Amino acid sequence: MTVFRTSLRNFLAHKGRMALSAIAVLLSVAFVCGTLVFTDTMNTTFTKLFASTTPDVTVQPKDSADDVEDDGATGRPPTMPASTVEQIRSADGVASVAGGVTSTSVTVVNADNDNVGATSGAPTIASNWSESDLKMFKVTSGNTPRGPTDVMVDKDTADKHDLKLGDELRTITVGGDFTAKISGFASFKVTNPGAAVVFFDTATAQRQLLGEEGLFTSIAVTGAEGVADRQLKENVASALGAPYKLETAKEAADADREELGSFLNVMKYAMLGFAGIALLVGIFLIVNTFSMLVAQRTREIGLMRAIGSSRRQVNRSVLVEALLLGVVGSLAGVAAGVGLAVGLMELMGSMGMNLSTDDLTVKWTTPTVGLVLGVIVTVVAAYVPARRASKISPMAALRESGMPADGRSGRVRAAVGLLLTAAGAGALVVAGQADKASEGSMFLGLGVLLSLLGFIVVGPLLASVVVRVLSTLVLRAFGPVGRMAERNALRNPRRTGATGAALMIGLALVACLSVVGSSMVASATEEVDKSVGADFIVQSSGQPIVPQVAQAMRKTDGVEHVTEYRTVSAKVTAPDGSSSRKMLTAADPTYAKDLRINTTAGELSDAYAAGAMSVGKAYAQKHGVKLGDRLTVAFGGGATTELTVRAVTADESTLEQDSMFVGTATARAHLPADKLPQVGMLFASAQEGQVEQVYAALKKVLDAYPQYQVMNQADFKDDLRDQIGQLLNIVYGLLALAIIVAILGVVNTLALSVVERTREIGLMRAIGLSRRQLRRMIRLESVVIALFGALLGLGLGLGWGTTAHRLLALEGMGVLDVPWPTIATVFVGSAFVGLFAALVPAFRAGRMNVLNAIATD
Repeated sequence: MTVFRTSLRNFLAHKGRMALSAIAVLLSVAFVCGTLVFTDTMNTTFTKLFASTTPDVTVQPKDSADDVEDDGATGRPPTMPASTVEQIRSADGVASVAGGVTSTSVTVVNADNDNVGATSGAPTIASNWSESDLKMFKVTSGNTPRGPTDVMVDKDTADKHDLKLGDELRTITVGGDFTAKISGFASFKVTNPGAAVVFFDTATAQRQLLGEEGLFTSIAVTGAEGVADRQLKENVASALGAPYKLETAKEAADADREELGSFLNVMKYAMLGFAGIALLVGIFLIVNTFSMLVAQRTREIGLMRAIGSSRRQVNRSVLVEALLLGVVGSLAGVAAGVGLAVGLMELMGSMGMNLSTDDLTVKWTTPTVGLVLGVIVTVVAAYVPARRASKISPMAALRESGMPADGRSGRVRAAVGLLLTAAGAGALVVAGQADKASEGSMFLGLGVLLSLLGFIVVGPLLASVVVRVLSTLVLRAFGPVGRMAERNALRNPRRTGATGAALMIGLALVACLSVVGSSMVASATEEVDKSVGADFIVQSSGQPIVPQVAQAMRKTDGVEHVTEYRTVSAKVTAPDGSSSRKMLTAADPTYAKDLRINTTAGELSDAYAAGAMSVGKAYAQKHGVKLGDRLTVAFGGGATTELTVRAVTADESTLEQDSMFVGTATARAHLPADKLPQVGMLFASAQEGQVEQVYAALKKVLDAYPQYQVMNQADFKDDLRDQIGQLLNIVYGLLALAIIVAILGVVNTLALSVVERTREIGLMRAIGLSRRQLRRMIRLESVVIALFGALLGLGLGLGWGTTAHRLLALEGMGVLDVPWPTIATVFVGSAFVGLFAALVPAFRAGRMNVLNAIATD
């Protein structure tokens, strides 16, 4: 109890000094708990949605491993005849049956040709209206669709796009466009996950979405009272006798949850990974805080030892302080995490995915994980300072505060750090010399880990060297004040090394990802310049390209040719008997002009002839395939045939590496019309001298189809750059948490060092140092520490990024591009970070009373 009271007294006495460490714990725990609460809430939202909308038994067309027909590929979902409804109705225990028509391969636009679909990545769902939809929707105004000219829209979509009753909407499908006027609005009874929903009458939905009447995509079966879902499923299966897919409400909900869970897990673990980086950075802050507090209390601890406190009691006293810090920071972090989750929900709402706070889910495991994690990290981080405190002897009570450095331990640490750094550098060299990316990636991960640990451990040694160099370049210009700032930064290299290492981790990752991202963009840009021969490319935002777009492009004046590009699933059997499922590239013969791909044997243009195909060099070498060999190709959902290998493509292209090519005519010949995948991309070229005119004309043609984008080669490269840039910006935003924690570390180090040097500051003020000079000295000290961390981080990150690029080069991305402007901006920005971090400590130092400071013991 005495140890606890002593620890509590010390904790409260130094609560201001503990505050920043507590904030670091708070931020890290908040990120962990916020991630867990957010993903749990999404799970709850969708679980309620699945539970409230799933019928007792759902009947769908039977899945087949060889059947690739789906919304994304063919533009039309799998179907079953309407006669199935009557078969099901005759089964025992059936109370009601409702046939459903649903397609997500649609785009809905208003009178201004603006897409009124979801903006959150959720689908636009077109469906027929039936009584079963009353489980999810309530008609709030107007009426349900009653004919081919009526459409009903969900209320959320209507509000978002300011739609009114009577407004005309155009629905674009692979079968053609059709228009209808809004007859009513329906509101979700459960939380809308962000999808845009439009309803038509059953006949219109069948005709326009499926191509003919008398078909359904699913059938909802409701059982009579007292009939269990499993029994109902068995009864329906017996009545059908055909290979349909049947699921009870629980089975369907479980399958939906599993599919959703796999997506959420990727997001959750990615965010937790960044939280882990922030926790690692927070460890440095906590170690520094307790190391400095122990050093400042050397005499106090020596007196405790002199009056009888054991080494174990001193050790426990410091660890109890860490425990209190961990508990306080973690409890605040749990509360902040819930707030963060609510903020994420609001952000998702602004992007179109509505998540209600009524579904906010805080499982008991979330605060438990947050509390345990925060406490363990804090106590573990404080263990080394606590051990150091326990070694203070009673004779320390006779000395000045502050602990002399242990020269032997410093030498051992430097040796271990250099060894780890050398091992990490060796692993990176081995990774860079690997022949296969898969083999090198393991050594890359090992090299990153070992080199990071090495730099952390050898930080004090590096500080004594790097800070001197930086001071010569940056601080000497400020005269005596700059030299004092240099000495202060070098006074305790261990402290400076730990503070700089906290900033180093985040900036190393930023530099590495910048090099990788910039190199990917440069490689893709070079590949486009080298390989793409087409003047224009038309891409879709997740929707197949409808046939009417290709037809309109072909009719445009000045267009030389239009190439349709689609992917076809097939099972390919090589002459050695090995079989594998491949995605074949099916294109028109003009694709050989649109994308220039080198071959190691044969001519690629020959692969587009009837009964012909090409294979990649890697596949040919692995299976002993050569020109003239015949491969057995079983088209998914179609016929099995033998195709002759007319070309072997080289592997240097990143755009179509190791692809297998067949002609569109070959795919059509072996696939039924309703199983042929729709076009995924279109390539076009203009007649000589008419590129600009055709570009403008094609943009005008595609104005009516906002889901597609026509790009020239410059646009295409900009689009690649934007996609990678957006991904990197998300990663940088998540890494900002670790950098914020590192900034808190700089602030805390300076604040505690100001307290440690109170008497020294008073003496300097007494002999003529002005407040302005004192504040400048502390700011310069902060700047040089921040630049030290930035220099280590950027250097380490450049090494990681360069090695990672060597592995990417094995996959065809051969251009190394170091984004020097970004690196320079980050380095200069680190100086401003140092200035910002020093504001409060410098202000407090300047306000010190000179006489009181001199009198401080």
